[in-house]
Amino acid sequence: MATPIRRALLSVSDKTGLVEFAQALADKGVELLSTGGTFKTLKDAGIPVIEVSSHTGFPEIMDGRVKTLHPKIHGGLLALRDNDEHVAAMAEHDIAPIDLLAVNLYPFESTVAAGADFDTCIENIDIGGPAMIRAAAKNWQGVCTVVDVEDYALVLEELNANNGTTEAFRKKMSATAYARTGAYDAAISNWYAKQLEIDYPKRKVFAGELKQTMRYGENSHQSAAFYVTGENRPGVATAEQLNGKELSYNNVNDTDAAFELVSEFKDDTACVIVKHANPCGVAVGDNLKDAYLRAYSCDTESAFGGIVAFNKTLDGATAEELSKIFLEVVIAPQIDEDALAILSGKKNVRVLQTGGMPNAGDTADMVKTMSGGLLVQSKDNQIFSDDFKVVTERQPTEAEMKDLRFAFTVCKHVKSNAIIYCKNNMTVGVGAGQMSRVNSCRIAAFRAEQAAKTAGDSESWAKGSVVASDAFFPFADGLIEAAEAGATAVIQPGGSIRDEEVIAAANERGLAMVFTGMRHFRH
Repeated sequence: MATPIRRALLSVSDKTGLVEFAQALADKGVELLSTGGTFKTLKDAGIPVIEVSSHTGFPEIMDGRVKTLHPKIHGGLLALRDNDEHVAAMAEHDIAPIDLLAVNLYPFESTVAAGADFDTCIENIDIGGPAMIRAAAKNWQGVCTVVDVEDYALVLEELNANNGTTEAFRKKMSATAYARTGAYDAAISNWYAKQLEIDYPKRKVFAGELKQTMRYGENSHQSAAFYVTGENRPGVATAEQLNGKELSYNNVNDTDAAFELVSEFKDDTACVIVKHANPCGVAVGDNLKDAYLRAYSCDTESAFGGIVAFNKTLDGATAEELSKIFLEVVIAPQIDEDALAILSGKKNVRVLQTGGMPNAGDTADMVKTMSGGLLVQSKDNQIFSDDFKVVTERQPTEAEMKDLRFAFTVCKHVKSNAIIYCKNNMTVGVGAGQMSRVNSCRIAAFRAEQAAKTAGDSESWAKGSVVASDAFFPFADGLIEAAEAGATAVIQPGGSIRDEEVIAAANERGLAMVFTGMRHFRH
């Protein structure tokens, strides 16, 4: 049985759809109460509305900080309609029941995102709104709570269908309301901890807003959804999809990996191709087409069904090359008209436009779930430490040093144990995710041989390359594998108890080697 709506309180910061919603309620004979700017908007629209201060008999005070914190408001929201004592108290104190509450909160999150100062952020912390929402949501038996403007239509559909709200509908709206106040409080507490430079407070709250429910997760028997945290960082979470099927769980994960890596090359025109969260080709070029073809040449086999990310506007000439193979996702800061027209011919390829590039040096928390807990760490937003030094007899050449920096940048984004062969600002072999570092060296060397064969070259592309390792070589065997594959220079963090053994092996083979003093494990 539905509960009729006779009185509603509307108090919203976001006025989107307000007038239409209020008019529809008024047309159904609902008495409307309102406050401040909401009251003015409704009154100016000619909708019958009673100001809360008139309803309570108490004026708004303290610059509007106190207006709805009154027994006639909270009594009207909290009173149980089937409780005789509550009904008697309402009659004794002239408290009228409120059957529907529509509140959206002061824009605290967007105020913080805009870079407002401390005092402005504090003033945008809503007090009365969350208090009313929590009261109404607790009393779901008698009150329908609305916190999202997109839910106005759902409420009106419910009223039209049932001449009131059903128990199931009110429960659903109550759950939505508590999720909103929870996320709001999370934003405030996390912002406050940041202001006080407390990295890991006693209680840390994480919140997200549903962007997409997915058909399944990593595998078809797993359910999944995509939540965004509102960081406003350009990337897959904020991108506009211009073409293609709905993104899958694996698409989102892989696209994020690709775009985060390509963002490292802010001073170059770069392309990254990712498969299963690991780059299979990375390159910079004179133009976007050149960068893509160079990245693709590293591993034409693995690129099939991959994710391609760019850090410059995608043009038609590059899109023509992309259209020659099957790809899952293409992501770039901008997609020009020619490129979109070409890629639109591939109805399944997902084309994402981010509107900008993220700052690779941004700070953020990275979170991984564990059974019964969360692992939280700061983002790996550096590449080299101040302890960057050459440790071998031979100094790297200028060209080698450029490639070493490129290789170590890529290495940061490859699953451990990671070994990367690079030459002329492009990857030529990638070894990722192996339990033994020496096996990563062998796999990367094999990929360099295969890339050469595909290109019609008789000599492995590892010849004359440089090699990067995400962590130190625990033994000389990995370095020896790289030298035998043809690498001429090595970059690694250093720090092993056998560093001297590894340095000696490099000197014996005429290799130049750089220690970065910074490790980049990625699990």
